[in-house]
Amino acid sequence: MRALLLGGAGFIGLHLARRLVHDGHRVTIVDDFSRGRDDRELAGLRDRPGVEIVSGDLTHPATWAALPRDVDQTYLLAAVVGVRNVESDPARVVRVNSLAALHLLDWIDAGNRLFFASTSEVYAGGVDLGIVPVPTAEDVPVVVADPRAPRFSYAISKLLGEAAVVHTARAKGFPAVVGRFHNVYGPRMGADHVIPELSLRALRGEDPFRVYGADQHRAFCHVDDAVEAMVRLMAVPPTGETEIVHIGNDAEETNIGDLAKLVLRTAGVDPRLDPAPAPAGAVARRCPDLSRLRALTGYEPAVTLEEGVRRTFDWYREFWPR
Repeated sequence: MRALLLGGAGFIGLHLARRLVHDGHRVTIVDDFSRGRDDRELAGLRDRPGVEIVSGDLTHPATWAALPRDVDQTYLLAAVVGVRNVESDPARVVRVNSLAALHLLDWIDAGNRLFFASTSEVYAGGVDLGIVPVPTAEDVPVVVADPRAPRFSYAISKLLGEAAVVHTARAKGFPAVVGRFHNVYGPRMGADHVIPELSLRALRGEDPFRVYGADQHRAFCHVDDAVEAMVRLMAVPPTGETEIVHIGNDAEETNIGDLAKLVLRTAGVDPRLDPAPAPAGAVARRCPDLSRLRALTGYEPAVTLEEGVRRTFDWYREFWPR
C-alpha cells in the first residue's frame, strides 16, 4: 500500500507516517514546513526504504501537478491550526485550509481513499448554546456561533472541508472518511497547546503557576491512540457513503485544574496555583461519544492520561528549547 500524507511533517502526520512505515507501507510526505518541522525526527524517516519527502505548498496548483498518482490512501492533515494563528490571521486560516481541501478534491480520483482531518470545533458553538449534548455524537447540529469572530475561522474552514469531501466523494466515486479529532496531544506538537504549554512552564519553574480555565473539562487523546483510530478507519470496507467519525478518548475526562496538577506532579514541582479566566471563546466542556468509532473498528483508547502526559513531558524536557 502507498499512502500520501499531506501535512505529513506536522504533529499527527509524522506519528502516522511512522506507524505506516512500521506496518510495511510506502509513504510520501508533503509539507510546506510552515508548521511541520524538518527536524531529527523527520530525518529518522527520510532514509527509510519507501519514504519520500516533498516540499510543496498545497494552495498552489503546481504542487498537485507534481504529486504521484499511484497512491492507495491520501490523508489531508495539512492546516493552519492553533488559537494564536487563528486569532492573529483568520483570513489565512480560511484561505489555506479551504484551498488545500478544494485542490485535493480536484486532484483525487476514484482509485484513491481519502482521510480528511476535521475537528470538534465544527459543533462547539452548539455546546455553548446548550443545544448539543456532551459527550457528543456525530449526528448533532454543526454550529458556528459568530462567523465574524476570528476564533471561528478554523471551524468554518473545516466545516467547508467536510461538506466538500462528502459531496465530491459521492460525485467522483471515491471512498472517504472524515475524522473529527478531539484534543489530541503528544510529543512534538509545538508549544501552543495546553499540555505542552503547561509542561514548558513547569520546566521553567513558574511560581505562582497560572492555570487558565481551571474549571473547564476536556477528554484528551494521546496521538498514538488517534493514529490507531485512523489506521482502523481506513481499513473498514467502504459503504458508498462518507463516514464522519469522532476520534478521541472518552475514558478519562478531566478539568484543566486537575490536568495542571498532573503535569506539575510529573515535573516534580509544587508551585502555588493561580487560577485565571479561560481564553475567550473556549468551550466549557468537550468529550466525544465514540459509539460510531467503536462499532466500525472495535477501537478502545489504550494510553491513559497519566501515561500520555508523562511521555509528552519527557519529550519536551529532552528536546524542546526553553
